Amino acid sequence: MVNSSRYAYEVFLSFRGEDTRTGFTSFLYTSMIDAGIRVYKDDKELCEGEEFGPELLQAINQSEISIPIFSKGYASSVWCLKELVQMVECQKTRGQKIMPIFYDVAPSEVRHQTGGYGEAFLSHEKKNRYDEETMRQWKTALSAVAAIKGWDLHNKTNR
Repeated sequence: MVNSSRYAYEVFLSFRGEDTRTGFTSFLYTSMIDAGIRVYKDDKELCEGEEFGPELLQAINQSEISIPIFSKGYASSVWCLKELVQMVECQKTRGQKIMPIFYDVAPSEVRHQTGGYGEAFLSHEKKNRYDEETMRQWKTALSAVAAIKGWDLHNKTNR
């Protein structure tokens, strides 16, 4: 394992706040903190249309591991998609480990942008605020990360 002391955080959590913040993500964050793991979890509500926070990109860059928590609404968040692109870039340039969690969504839906993920992209296209290259980067990042073996909690939540 890489010497994590050179990183500000051992883990960066990427999640759709309204889907998982108060339940699963909060539990995961608390469990990791209790285990002595340095975790970045953004607690600010990020509004659509606001500038993407440089502090988020910096936190991803300064993390040893990124954990995207793919939920039903993940792809509808521009913030989440931008975080994911940054994770993939960090994986390519410095070997950052990405460990995906599929929270009540099938990995294939994320990988192929079907179901709710396909609907999210149709919504982004209708808004016409994002160029073709940005949309391609988002889709490529989703496909790449969803192809990584992760934790599939699809239909296993709220037991």
